[in-house]
Amino acid sequence: MLYYIFQYLDKAFDVPGAGVFQYITFRSALAFILSLLIATIYGKKIINYLRNQQVGETVRELGLEGQTAKAGTPTMGGIIIILATLIPVLLLAKLNNIYIILLIVTTLWMGTIGFIDDYIKIFKKDKQGLKGIFKVIGQVGLGLIVGTVLYLSPDVTVRKDTLTSRVKIENNIKPADLEEKSTATTIPFMKNNEFDYAEVLSFMGDGYKDYAWLIFIPMVILIITAVSNGANLTDGIDGLAAGTSAISVLTLGLFTFVSGNIIFSDYLNIMYIPNSGEMTVYIAAFVGALVGFLWYNAYPASVFMGDTGSLTIGGIIAVIAIAIRKELMIPVVCGIFLAENLSVIIQVSYFKYTKKKYGEGRRIFLMSPLHHHYQKKGYHESRIVTRFWIVGILLAIFSLVSLKLR
Repeated sequence: MLYYIFQYLDKAFDVPGAGVFQYITFRSALAFILSLLIATIYGKKIINYLRNQQVGETVRELGLEGQTAKAGTPTMGGIIIILATLIPVLLLAKLNNIYIILLIVTTLWMGTIGFIDDYIKIFKKDKQGLKGIFKVIGQVGLGLIVGTVLYLSPDVTVRKDTLTSRVKIENNIKPADLEEKSTATTIPFMKNNEFDYAEVLSFMGDGYKDYAWLIFIPMVILIITAVSNGANLTDGIDGLAAGTSAISVLTLGLFTFVSGNIIFSDYLNIMYIPNSGEMTVYIAAFVGALVGFLWYNAYPASVFMGDTGSLTIGGIIAVIAIAIRKELMIPVVCGIFLAENLSVIIQVSYFKYTKKKYGEGRRIFLMSPLHHHYQKKGYHESRIVTRFWIVGILLAIFSLVSLKLR
């Protein structure tokens, strides 16, 4: 909104300083500051409101130290993250940008699913919340929307020959002929690192690229479902999900900025994605919201994000990674989410296998997800969170180094 107002003032009245709003870096910095202020200042009011409405966490007895003390702590704090993200975005981003539209839809869609789940847990006194099948349907629905839009929208293109594009731009020659629709993605840590999902169907003969959606859209669905569930599982102790997510999102933000900048993408020899740089404004607001929320969610937490926050976080991270063609980097960038997911899968699978074979279920971890395993071993949750953050930072650095490691 403000972007369009200042754009009009700059063109119509040549107002001094109005032109600065055209720069993504300026609007991103402003979005971060604004979201941080909203989350920290108004977050306290939202927490007090949730407490007055008795929107408290119902804690299941798992035999973990300090667990009972968390009972009654306000939950559904993901509302803080959502509001602190969307308000700066609506004020500062280009709202007609296809990527911004997709991220807003993702935020509202996953936020609604999470809110319904939390509502059932709290007000209907059903500890299971929204049935798993309905969560999956919601995640698949979002995947269908995102995948279809990215596949069909004429505004979603890539430009591989960035050097030629830059020369044309500098000579005021329109480089539109170099933009193309593509289902190509990036394979990390490889020199010739582009892979087109359509190539999987090359056995079909001529015209196989017309059916690329058969691979691309299911991949989008799988990634959104996996990452949102990973974020949901990670949200188990104070500050873990918010902190690790902020690290992952900031890393993706750097990838987004260089992917959307023709000069940097040319220098780094990565795929240039026109118009994707605008997502940097959204990401800056999102990081600010996560950091602001962490002010109240760090140990001892004054509020929990609930599924309202965790499912939303996972959905946003997945869509950003898919949009900038870095979804295959997710296992590294979101390595904490992957570890949490795998710990549950391994634990459940091994328990079922041993029960069938020996008549008694056995466990690999003391408890899953993984952070609960370390709690059972006697580590204080603040120590677990700090060490998970450190691992997240190392993975983020490794991800960024991969740009030149090729």
